[in-house]
Amino acid sequence: MVYKIFDEVGLFKSFDIPIAPFIRYFTALERGYIDLPYHNKIHAADVLHACYFLTTQAVPGLIQINESVRIINDRIPLNPYQYSLKFSLNNSEVYGCTGANFTPLELLALYCSAAMHDYEHPGRNNQFLVTINSPLALLYNDRSVLENHHASSSWLLLKSDPRFNFLTGLDSTEWKKFRYLILENILATDLSKHFSIIAEFNLKANINPKRTGILQKSVIPFDFDSGIDWTSESDRLLCSQMILKLADINAPLKDKELHVQWTHRIVQEFYQQGDEELSRGMPISPYMDRRKPQVAKLQENFIHNLVGTLCNAYTHAGLLPGVLIEDSDSTGT
Repeated sequence: MVYKIFDEVGLFKSFDIPIAPFIRYFTALERGYIDLPYHNKIHAADVLHACYFLTTQAVPGLIQINESVRIINDRIPLNPYQYSLKFSLNNSEVYGCTGANFTPLELLALYCSAAMHDYEHPGRNNQFLVTINSPLALLYNDRSVLENHHASSSWLLLKSDPRFNFLTGLDSTEWKKFRYLILENILATDLSKHFSIIAEFNLKANINPKRTGILQKSVIPFDFDSGIDWTSESDRLLCSQMILKLADINAPLKDKELHVQWTHRIVQEFYQQGDEELSRGMPISPYMDRRKPQVAKLQENFIHNLVGTLCNAYTHAGLLPGVLIEDSDSTGT
């Protein structure tokens, strides 16, 4: 999947990425995902695909930034812009796509972050690792333990063998920036930071709905004058983090059958942690006691507190792909 995405978007050409090292690294990365019910290589692929979708599909009302920002250091402009331009030419509304508002390096970092973001996940959450004084918790001082490990270990894998280095086309400045973006993206997936990131994004987006349309049969308010400054590196990084976060917890946005499958997967992984907590004489964490299943309540809280707040912020900022149809009530027809 990662090969197809890089090829489709134009990253191979933009960064002169050699194919053999690229295949070696991502094959090794895939093998580092443990065979867990939820945090496995399928989840990594799913998150990567969601990031691709959110950055390449047409977004109603999104204005593309100017050429001087999209083309950095003579890098070749990427393909997503062509998708949105073609869509806009065939419709009365203006359409854009978020991927075209990122620099090529930022888009490269986002897709790599998605592939790396749960590398070597042990199937236990941060609180469990901290409570048992695990080596990882001690190494990272109890702070974003898993996220630090995913970022660090996937980076160490890249540096462990020169045959893995698919980034020979990056100069030293780009390499440093690429590493920074990878770390910031992956660390943002720590759910303990969820509400602070949402609050920062809402403040940046200056959400102030001015127009109502129908997006995929749902009435959605849009702010066509979003406060996000796409010429700002910090604003683009925040949007990149939001995209990865939304991709990471996108299961409730899927068809019911897929949502149910992913729900059963996370529940089984939770029960495995609960079993270990029981064997250690620890209090069993909420929703992790297989003797007292609370699947419906788990999903209600997950959707209401995490997925819902993220989707509302992202949608109201006018960044969700889709087709905008005028509300018949607003036109009087």
